[in-house]
Amino acid sequence: MSTIVLDSITKQFGSAPPAVDRVSFEVEAGTFAVLLGPSGCGKSTTLRMIAGLDTPTSGRIRIGGHDVTDLPPSKRKISMVFQSYALFPHLSVRENILFGLRVRKEPAAQHKPRLAKVAALLGLEKLLDRKPSQLSGGQQQRVALGRAVISEAPVCLMDEPLSNLDAQLRHEMRREIRALQQNLGITMVYVTHDQTEAMSMADRVVLLNGGHVEQNDTPDRLYGIPSSEFSARFIGTPPMNLLSLDAQTRRHLGGAGEELQHMPAAAAKLGIRPEHIAIDNAGGVAATVETVEYFGADSIVVCTLGSNPGVAVRASGHLRAQAGEKITLRWSPTQQHFFDTSGKALSRPPVHS
Repeated sequence: MSTIVLDSITKQFGSAPPAVDRVSFEVEAGTFAVLLGPSGCGKSTTLRMIAGLDTPTSGRIRIGGHDVTDLPPSKRKISMVFQSYALFPHLSVRENILFGLRVRKEPAAQHKPRLAKVAALLGLEKLLDRKPSQLSGGQQQRVALGRAVISEAPVCLMDEPLSNLDAQLRHEMRREIRALQQNLGITMVYVTHDQTEAMSMADRVVLLNGGHVEQNDTPDRLYGIPSSEFSARFIGTPPMNLLSLDAQTRRHLGGAGEELQHMPAAAAKLGIRPEHIAIDNAGGVAATVETVEYFGADSIVVCTLGSNPGVAVRASGHLRAQAGEKITLRWSPTQQHFFDTSGKALSRPPVHS
């Protein structure tokens, strides 16, 4: 197993602002790390630099304790799965999986047992003689995974491998890829813009924004203790509500009891996740319903609170409420998040019960 270390990596294309700007993080050996962020944040560029497909403008990359910054991909002991699968259409599944072994001239005696192991691991035993055009999207993705796994490289890199699949297949493949990584004990770095993939698969999430690391944390801390407004809004569906603490909202909340008792002096916005807000007719903060979206197990009630429209509340079951209806909301002070004018999270004072 190999640890991956990025030390102040920067990548600049021409005179444009850096696509990746002084990014540093470590992926411990045997862990599943996800590079997460919106389009253009630098996550695929970062992965390509780890792979050796792009060269950093500055900074160093180490894999397994060795500086690989100037080494070609073939010398880095890595495998890679691309978004497009990159299968050879004229070759069978068997030949696609074995292609890398043949190119590297690995001993032919190892081909058959390693192919059998990988085919069994990925459920491809009955598909080995088919061509890629005879396979479904999920099966093609398994072949691409098999070609990476058969190399037995200690590091596997994946660049949005599930983006071409439908929702049901993505769900199934998430489980399969995570199980595969745990079964093999390899170090995996996975790029996605899908927070569901990141939260459900990763040991560690590196959230990127504008070429910088916004937050590097475990999924539970990324959700529960966001370091900035960007982190708070990017993680969660619906995302965290951010209430502007202007004079109107402060007055509105101030008359409702203890909601603002624990607010830091520098707070400019109050963050509360929709699932942490309850509709409580016995009392609370007054709000006006805008819309109700029903999803079966729960409903998302969108309302106006003080001067803040678009405040989302997750309610169980089918909540029947009309636009313009008055409701009251309540939440625990322990579930509040505060952010300053720069968008950075503020530490919360202890909440005493």
